[in-house]
Amino acid sequence: MIRFDEVSFSYLGRRSVLSSVSLTISRGETLGLVGANGSGKSTLLSLLAGLYVPTSGSLRVEGDETSPESGVRSQCRLVMQDADLQIIGATVSEDLLVGREKGAAALERARRMARSFGLLEQWDTPVQNLSWGTKKKLCLATALLDSPQVLLLDEPFSGLDYSGIKEMRHMIRSNGEAGLTQVVAVHDLECLVDLVDRLAVLSQGKLVGLGRPEEVLDIVLKHGVRPPCSWLLEKQVRPWDD
Repeated sequence: MIRFDEVSFSYLGRRSVLSSVSLTISRGETLGLVGANGSGKSTLLSLLAGLYVPTSGSLRVEGDETSPESGVRSQCRLVMQDADLQIIGATVSEDLLVGREKGAAALERARRMARSFGLLEQWDTPVQNLSWGTKKKLCLATALLDSPQVLLLDEPFSGLDYSGIKEMRHMIRSNGEAGLTQVVAVHDLECLVDLVDRLAVLSQGKLVGLGRPEEVLDIVLKHGVRPPCSWLLEKQVRPWDD
């Protein structure tokens, strides 16, 4: 569905953040994008969202060969790690409706989405009064209102308590079962590894591993990613030791 061919990217005046990344994401796949902080995960998601254009190489979307950036923007929605950077409206309802066409149908659709995320009782609540986990749910609900073909999640478990993590896992699993393509970036695999079809491992801007979780878990630790506890116990590895 989406294809990276030798994609590199660098910010103005800085060294390359991504280097010659080649990757194909299939329709309906849940891909785990893993790497330590600074490995290029967020930049890759921003390229997928159409916020940046590759410095070199090509990024193609199925069915749109003439304008890949607009094709990506029309099909992908990004939920950033910091919810406060993404919320625009003053209240839950305003954020769900901002920038959308007016009318009873749009309002009812937004209310249905709010209900599905448990946000309807907070419809008129100022966003500054929401918990961190509720803000994350609001960002997800707003993204899904656009009916994207690809959902991009940047560190979705960051700052969540146990209950919030369970909710986020349920949402990712449900999206996958519904056939939504997802790319989920994390630096810790504990909450995600059983939900993904494949893992793509980034290290210093390079794709250093790609495959089913059982095929790449042996390499993630040396690239700054903590494997699941079950794997560590099986391998008798102590990740906190030098």
